[in-house]
Amino acid sequence: MRKKFFLSLLAVPVLLFSCNKSTDNNNKKPGTNGFDKTAMLTQYADNMIIPAYTDMQQKLTALQTATDAFVATPSAGTQAALKTAYTEAHLQYERISGFQFGPAENVALDVFMNFSGNLDYNFNTDGELTGFSVDTAAISNNIETGSYNLSTMSRSSFYAQGFPALNYLLFGSDALSKMDTKRAKYINDVLARMKSLIDKVAGDWSAAYRSTFIGNTQTNVGSPIGNIVNQLAYQMDLLKGPRIGWPFGKQSGGKVFATKCEAYYAGISAALAVENLSSLKKLYTANGSGKGISDYLVALKQASLNTDVLAQFDVAIAAVQAIPDPMSEAFTAQASKVDAAYKEIQKLLTLLKTDVASATAVQITFMDNDGD
Repeated sequence: MRKKFFLSLLAVPVLLFSCNKSTDNNNKKPGTNGFDKTAMLTQYADNMIIPAYTDMQQKLTALQTATDAFVATPSAGTQAALKTAYTEAHLQYERISGFQFGPAENVALDVFMNFSGNLDYNFNTDGELTGFSVDTAAISNNIETGSYNLSTMSRSSFYAQGFPALNYLLFGSDALSKMDTKRAKYINDVLARMKSLIDKVAGDWSAAYRSTFIGNTQTNVGSPIGNIVNQLAYQMDLLKGPRIGWPFGKQSGGKVFATKCEAYYAGISAALAVENLSSLKKLYTANGSGKGISDYLVALKQASLNTDVLAQFDVAIAAVQAIPDPMSEAFTAQASKVDAAYKEIQKLLTLLKTDVASATAVQITFMDNDGD
């Protein structure tokens, strides 16, 4: 699967947002058994998305505090405390992974916060900068020159900031020995950039976007329901690709790229993958509220499909949980477990991208050419 990417002009949006308002007839069409789509979208906005972004703000504040202590006194002790705060923040980011539309899409949140190479997996043409890479050369140059613009829309910029950069700078083998004022400044600038992006998205959701989101119950391209279903499929593709499949060698003839897994230096890739998948299940069910896409499927007389999807979520989650951290070592030491998880993820991806999308009349809007 490949998502088109340009260095000078990034085609970031996975989904296009539509501002068309719904009507009562659109909200409760025949065949949906009176299912209230406005209530569903309100549940998503008020009880999942907005609170999750608020939690993300809080986790980044805690990460800043721990980072300040580490850069002031670099030691094994302050680094251990920092890793706890970093892990909490990165796990929280997995919980908002499925909300990459609207305000998040407008600021290209995912490419600046946690770039994964989109769905471009060609290691031969992209060299080092593929998957969850870190552009160590760009980072070193930025630190030494003190001249950089973290809003630049380029591949090297994306791989020199956000969680990938913090992961390398805080937990790389030389994180303690190389800490100095220049490095500390860069770390703080990266964190400030992350906080500003999250603050912008959280603020926009709480302001005008919330009402726009819950007021549009259509399922066409760019609609809230269309966005949610697309994100379920797209995020599953990222789990199948850059989070597990690519570094495991599924698109490189079996050649393992262990350093390309998410948060390689912190060694928490498997934990992040579990949280990512678990959060996608919560997105699918609206956290078991009875007002999620899963319930919408039942109203569309697709209860059997919903049962299959829920069961496959559980099977896939259990399979990913069986992979030990660090995942970079499990690619070879526990290859059978990684392969089993990959296959279960593939089954779930097919259900979401093909069957759920078809049942909800949602068009999948990203390209697929890697043999799903």
